[in-house]
Amino acid sequence: MRLCFFVPALALAVLSASGAAQSTTPELWRQVEIVRTAHGVPHIRAENLRAAGYALAWLQLEDYGPRTAMQILREAGRMGLVFGRDSMEQDFAAQRARTRAIESYPRLEPNTRDIYDGFALGLDRYIALHPGEYPATMPTDFTGYDVLSGDMGKPTYAMVRRFLSKLDPKQFPPEPSRRGAPGEGDEELTRDNVGSNAWAFAPSRTKSGKAILLRNPHLAWNSGYYEAHMTVPGHFDFYGDFRIGGPFAVVGGFNRNLGWSTTNNAQRLEEFYAFDVDPAKADYYLIDGTSLPLIRDLVTVEFRNGAGVSSETREFWSTAAGPVIHRAGGKIYIIKTANDGEYRGGEQFLRMMHATSLAEWKSAMRLHGRATSNFTYADKAGNILMAWNAALPLLPHVTGGDSVAIPVKFTSDMWTQYVPWDSLPQFLNPKGGYVHNENSSPHFTNIREKIDTTNKYPNLEKPSLSLRSQLALQLVGGTNKVSLEDVIKLKFSYRMLLADRVKPDLLAAVKATNPTGDVAAAAAMMAKWDNTAAADSKGAMLFETWWQRYGVGIPDSLRYTKAWTSADPTNTPYGLSQPAKAAEAFVWAVGETARRYGAYDVEWGVVHRLRRGSVDVPIGGCGGALGCFRVLNYARDPDGKMSANGGDGWILAVEFGDRPRAYSVLAYGESPRPESPWFSSQAAMFARGELKPVAYEAKDVDAQAVVRYRPGEKP
Repeated sequence: MRLCFFVPALALAVLSASGAAQSTTPELWRQVEIVRTAHGVPHIRAENLRAAGYALAWLQLEDYGPRTAMQILREAGRMGLVFGRDSMEQDFAAQRARTRAIESYPRLEPNTRDIYDGFALGLDRYIALHPGEYPATMPTDFTGYDVLSGDMGKPTYAMVRRFLSKLDPKQFPPEPSRRGAPGEGDEELTRDNVGSNAWAFAPSRTKSGKAILLRNPHLAWNSGYYEAHMTVPGHFDFYGDFRIGGPFAVVGGFNRNLGWSTTNNAQRLEEFYAFDVDPAKADYYLIDGTSLPLIRDLVTVEFRNGAGVSSETREFWSTAAGPVIHRAGGKIYIIKTANDGEYRGGEQFLRMMHATSLAEWKSAMRLHGRATSNFTYADKAGNILMAWNAALPLLPHVTGGDSVAIPVKFTSDMWTQYVPWDSLPQFLNPKGGYVHNENSSPHFTNIREKIDTTNKYPNLEKPSLSLRSQLALQLVGGTNKVSLEDVIKLKFSYRMLLADRVKPDLLAAVKATNPTGDVAAAAAMMAKWDNTAAADSKGAMLFETWWQRYGVGIPDSLRYTKAWTSADPTNTPYGLSQPAKAAEAFVWAVGETARRYGAYDVEWGVVHRLRRGSVDVPIGGCGGALGCFRVLNYARDPDGKMSANGGDGWILAVEFGDRPRAYSVLAYGESPRPESPWFSSQAAMFARGELKPVAYEAKDVDAQAVVRYRPGEKP
């Protein structure tokens, strides 16, 4: 069955502001200059916002190849038109989203439209000047509508599939598990590696008396974090990261007055509802004591057919409350998603980039354009804040999760409004002068304040505090004053907190077996090990191999003497509940580690490498499930070594003085193109735990310029 979602038909009266811009806008390359400093970091100096968007698009294509253009082609619903019928399946959903984008476009602020329009023009200009990088049928008439389409809120298709597989598993069989073989990059060891770290320190905790912000997202190294500096007189002077694929996917960084970082949070934006069908009328449903028609929408997609073009039309059904996902048993099932049709995510980020004060920044956040993420904030005035952000439905019922459709007789049975942003969890200037988040729940943002683990709303995330977050509290929760350089040093902690919690029980369990030979020697080595995953650490490799054997794939109650509890959140879990199994696993791990890597006491960095271009160096850092703050993902290379490919990768630390002072590093560089000089230029620096000074002031950018040009300039 095809999942069919509805979007309203295009209103005929919508003005084609974006389309008109294509033919009337002067050549934007005359209005912008790109200055690249060390490691290829681009500094966009634009006369206006449209030229800034133009340059950002040009840079993404220049450094990342066709990826962004293909993403916008996909969002425009034109994949089939370029690549043929076998590429058209997602075009139907994309065209529906694009229709909503066109309808929403006039409601965007002019500044936001300028960025979108300029971005589209940058794509068009680059593709036109580099035809060899694209299919012959690649369009060069993208508009701001197409770019906005990628930022439109949409239903969560994965959630729909899970619900339908539980509603009717015969018709909708569950997708197979993707777990790997135990001990070989097991999913359980890496699931905590996708997320982020963020800290903010108040002036009371810093040596300079200025607020400090740390931004440290954790995603795969092909996720496209892109370091850049954008200056538009009269608007902003913003330094940070944009995500490849558009101008506003996720933005984090700082301007002269303030900055913010994002971390993933857990929230529930969707609910499933079930209406009764009208037994007397086809395609009608009952609500509020009346019968209403389902809305039928026809979507036509064109696709390449040899030298010509063909088309296919499909129908989609919806209610005023959300798209129809299934009909059976006298019920009509819909999904109601909080951000479905939301178009102001980019507008919100642009307002945040413009903001000069906490009040202005909060005003931008209240748009609810960005439907998810924690935001950690600091500013020149000395404020620090952690805000748990979500477009959170105000539910009149207990959430049905992904298993239950709530029956609806009246509109009041469904959610119809959001929880006000100011009612969501926030921690402004708390005691102790710090806030932190590493993807755990907001309840433990600052433990110097009274901890309240009750939730006011049923769809807020439940209390949780991972080992990574607990280690962060040990790093930042003290009373010592820190400099910007101290914060960077703390960020590069290699401690493996899991070892602190379970190693004493492990050694006791092994000792009780009266070990001899290599097992006894390995136990003695483990006793001396400093419990870190530093590159030169001996013991970390053996410990991880042991944990893969002992701890993976079983519930915490069978792992630990004491599982994590919100009653003792910073000291649990600890101990080993199965000492005999732990000792047996250790004997196995000693032999297995030697078999895989030549010795049971092999250094972590002999196995774990950062390999990029000509760089091949040892690197420290482990999975979040092992309690590392410096989280890294690895993939096994043909030679058996583990090569870093995700997790920690983009780090930005800034101090808000009279002028911002900052350091940064992007492990995978500004370009994934091996021929680019920026492909691996930061890799060794990252592996060493070093950052580069950020060139923010115009005089510093000019002094460090290695190349400057006007993108798309005519020869």
